[in-house]
Amino acid sequence: MESLETELERAKELDTDELADAIESIGFECTRCGACCKGYTDDGDKEPHTATVFPDEVRQLDGETPAEYEHRSDDVASGSRSDPPREWRDIARPMPYGLTEADDGEAEGETFEWALQTDACGDCTFYEEDESGTGACSVHENRPLICRTYPFSVALGGTTQPMGEAVDGEGMVRAHECEGLGRDISREHAEELAAALKTRAVRELEEAIGVRDNYAPVERAPGEVVVYDSEGAKRPDGTPR
Repeated sequence: MESLETELERAKELDTDELADAIESIGFECTRCGACCKGYTDDGDKEPHTATVFPDEVRQLDGETPAEYEHRSDDVASGSRSDPPREWRDIARPMPYGLTEADDGEAEGETFEWALQTDACGDCTFYEEDESGTGACSVHENRPLICRTYPFSVALGGTTQPMGEAVDGEGMVRAHECEGLGRDISREHAEELAAALKTRAVRELEEAIGVRDNYAPVERAPGEVVVYDSEGAKRPDGTPR
């Protein structure tokens, strides 16, 4: 198996024109059905929506740069603006894989990375639906890379192997089940998706390397959750351990 560093170099060398060619040959148009934003059913059991979000994406989901986000609390305290930043828990939750249910019914254990937060129905917390059932993302302009690139992913092996079964694909591009596949797509849109796919592939590997290099086990109390991401060990509210 290739090292993460080798995979990262391969990701950086991806040809976006070739990726765009593959996307164009498959075809895609979002129908706004909301399927990729909702909780899903597997063998009859309802499961919450689970989409990976990077730590920096959590901080930027309010539409601000990291520097702006960092100073936002100070601006609120000084009275120069009235809207406080979203809490980390409002945006992300510990990735559920690896966690177990404690005696009180809450999750406990250790996990790696974060998933977008969900509502009581198991849908993405940022998903909205109008009276006609047409879906929309309330943070569309700042949505994470995994959302920008769905239903496509790049298969480089190792940690970048996409979850789920690909229904079609061309070269290194994989297309996952979505009712919008097979529809006409403009070259411009295909190129935008290709650029985002390359960025995502690089970011996934950089994050994986960061998780590996900054992993330092911490002592965990019963009933506690610890999340290890590229910045180290954290509590479910995003604060460092």
